[in-house]
Amino acid sequence: MGPVDYLVIEFPGNRMTGEAFPLLVDLVDRGIVRIIDLAFVRKETDGSVVALELRDVGGETDLTVFEGASARVLDQSDLEEAANALEAGNSAAVLIYENLWAAPLAGALRRSGAQLVASGRIPVQALLAALDATEETVPPGGSAAA
Repeated sequence: MGPVDYLVIEFPGNRMTGEAFPLLVDLVDRGIVRIIDLAFVRKETDGSVVALELRDVGGETDLTVFEGASARVLDQSDLEEAANALEAGNSAAVLIYENLWAAPLAGALRRSGAQLVASGRIPVQALLAALDATEETVPPGGSAAA
């Protein structure tokens, strides 16, 4: 297997436009990721957490392509933990996916006895700020090494 990640994607005011779902399907179709589990949750204004069915979240967006995508790895306690990151009155998609693109590399590393000892993610805003700071220190037409 390749590395497995999760995402909790909040939809303010329970507004899911569906714009990103075709892009997720494309990633699956191209063999870049494999959906292990996909669940939807809503955090009520009283703080309670409600699991949602696909038919309850799509609105005008057809989400039937995701039916059967769940391996049922996520349970109610996982959804409640994910909902801790949500503002009351909002909903979220909770996605667990395998990075298929990395599976051959991960397999080779395991066979050679290597092991992952640390992992993390750099927030996009932090990376953009670092790149902006680097650009500010480079004179126009120059290079950082100069």
